Amino acid sequence: MRRGRLGATVAEILVWQVALSVLWLVLISTVDPLELFVGLGCALVGAVAAVAARRAVSGR
Repeated sequence: MRRGRLGATVAEILVWQVALSVLWLVLISTVDPLELFVGLGCALVGAVAAVAARRAVSGR
């Protein structure tokens, strides 16, 4: 993987993770540390899956 493509992938994963984390925080009623860590972990998994799915569909 080229350096520029790696940077773009990392940036895309971070954008997805922020968006999914914000959505998680909006949808839960109370925010305690455990729920925050679980939400961040789930958002990271979702972000990686979203990037992989987009790459698979676009053929890149």
